[in-house]
Amino acid sequence: MITPNALERMLSQFASCRIGVFGDLFLDRYLEIDAGLDEPSIETGLTAYQVVQVRSQPGASGTVINNLHALGVGQIEIFSMRGDDGEGYELAQALSRLNGVGVEHLFVEPLRRTPTYTKPIYSETGVVSREINRMDIKNRETLPKQVEAKLWDAIEASMGQLDALIVLDQVSQIDCGVVTTGGITRLKALQDRYPDKFIMADSRERIGAFQGVTIKPNRDEVARMLGRSSVQSSEEMPKTIASLAKDRGQPVFCTLSQDGILHSFPDKVAVYEMALPVTGPIDVVGAGDSVSAALAAACATGASVSEAMGLAMLVASVTIRQIGTTGTAPPALLREALARFI
Repeated sequence: MITPNALERMLSQFASCRIGVFGDLFLDRYLEIDAGLDEPSIETGLTAYQVVQVRSQPGASGTVINNLHALGVGQIEIFSMRGDDGEGYELAQALSRLNGVGVEHLFVEPLRRTPTYTKPIYSETGVVSREINRMDIKNRETLPKQVEAKLWDAIEASMGQLDALIVLDQVSQIDCGVVTTGGITRLKALQDRYPDKFIMADSRERIGAFQGVTIKPNRDEVARMLGRSSVQSSEEMPKTIASLAKDRGQPVFCTLSQDGILHSFPDKVAVYEMALPVTGPIDVVGAGDSVSAALAAACATGASVSEAMGLAMLVASVTIRQIGTTGTAPPALLREALARFI
């Protein structure tokens, strides 16, 4: 577990960090529905849900951005795109509320939609609010080559000034998001050019395609990488992660949900950090992104791997307690949470 001194040291250093986030940027739009106001639709006979509040915030790689901002990272550079549409306006408006977030390389593309997760939250008296069927807007055509070129020109021109780069490949359809097959190949060359920079990739479907940079799969994704149908036990995972890092020649973080997190360099045994116990209702949406933000921020300050993982587990213990939203972990909540465990 992270010590109070290590936590304070990292928090004091975050303000001087400059971290890039390259990945699919979504709008998360929450629709708060009051069940007591339900009424039948005359036209269809179906229930017409009544929305009493709308909340919009950056999602997907935006969740990483939210968490970096909450930690106090001084400068966050976005490398992504949005559409020239209403959702894009809402996204830009939400980002404008985050001090220190650079949008110079958030390109506006009229022929693309702003990817959007619309999340209706249904609230009934005496019942815990629940999210009902989500509605997704995604781009289902490949990213235009000129957009990819603009993004990579920006990344390569900026990398020398960054302390770390987080890559988030959110879109399942190949080459329909901003992290393309060609871009994945270019990341290795970027790491080779900047060997002292921390570059970490997270991907829903293609984590095995990333070479030469730090990768952050979860236990299920490791199983798919290795062609296994079943997930290994926590006792077996350290050896698996150490072997994976050695065979691929790249550092690996592996998240184990409530069982914690592992890390291995190619030439070392895996190290482990336990998750912190949390009681009561939890919401794990966005927990992995909060872990990514914590790992990158800590590593950008020169913290040890153990300290980075300790911070990540503390951050996750805070964010999963925030229900009905993708949570963040500002310093005050981190200090409060740590005080409960020491």
